[in-house]
Amino acid sequence: MDQADKLRSIIKANQVAPSQSARVITVTSGKGGVGKSNTAINLAVHFRKKGKRVIIFDADFGLANIEVMFGAIPKHSLADLIYQGMNMKEVITWGPMDIGFVSGGSGIAGMSNLGSDRLNYLIRNLSELDTLADVILIDTAAGISDAVVEFLVASREIILVTTPEPTSITDSYSLLKALNIHPRFQKDECSVKVISNKIESTAEGQQLYKKLSAVVNRYLSVKLEFLGVVPFDNALVKAVMQQNPVSISSPQSMSAKAYEDIVDTLMDIPHTDRIFRRGMGGFFASMIAGRKFF
Repeated sequence: MDQADKLRSIIKANQVAPSQSARVITVTSGKGGVGKSNTAINLAVHFRKKGKRVIIFDADFGLANIEVMFGAIPKHSLADLIYQGMNMKEVITWGPMDIGFVSGGSGIAGMSNLGSDRLNYLIRNLSELDTLADVILIDTAAGISDAVVEFLVASREIILVTTPEPTSITDSYSLLKALNIHPRFQKDECSVKVISNKIESTAEGQQLYKKLSAVVNRYLSVKLEFLGVVPFDNALVKAVMQQNPVSISSPQSMSAKAYEDIVDTLMDIPHTDRIFRRGMGGFFASMIAGRKFF
């Protein structure tokens, strides 16, 4: 049995039934500073307000944006699960409103060197997240690194956060281009939704999406959908300084209402289809199968 067969065997042994799998949504951006991590956190808050169990997986192991915004420093990361024998429940940090948080840390970078026993242990524990959460939000690093693209290739539901800045639009296109040319990208099994962030009006946000969508439709085979807009909001700036999600500190603010509308839209999308029902174990199994960026 070769390595690929071993991996398939491990995945099958730990597979969760589709009806029990969490909805895994990857939040990404072409560059830093556009509000990607803020988006992940505030979407998590509103999913939680809707009664969903939510866990954020911080895949940006170079920075610690999620934990800073949460005001909670995790004691453990995925590396402790892989190398120290901890279980998934032990590496989850619980933040406001009982939103779970898992730090990827250096554990992500080390997955390429794992033997069958460690892979089995890792995927079994990651699959356990499907029993602990209804929605798992993966916050990638910003930019167009190989690591980010690998996360997107493994994703079946992607939220791309962009702003009206010309560099943000250009970098968003470059990220989608990198995804489009990846040999393992399956366009028919991936939904990419765009949030226009830090905009002055709904019309500006829609125009931003149309501008990006026009060039993507012309040159790429990635299908984009418009998810919504988040206005520039001083309440959000203040909330970031206070290390508190704006949807908690200022629930009546413009940005908090916008995040709520986006979650309402996401919850209206039928997600019983297989495109959304692979779960966290299947997500990481897909990444490990590639192993090219680790």
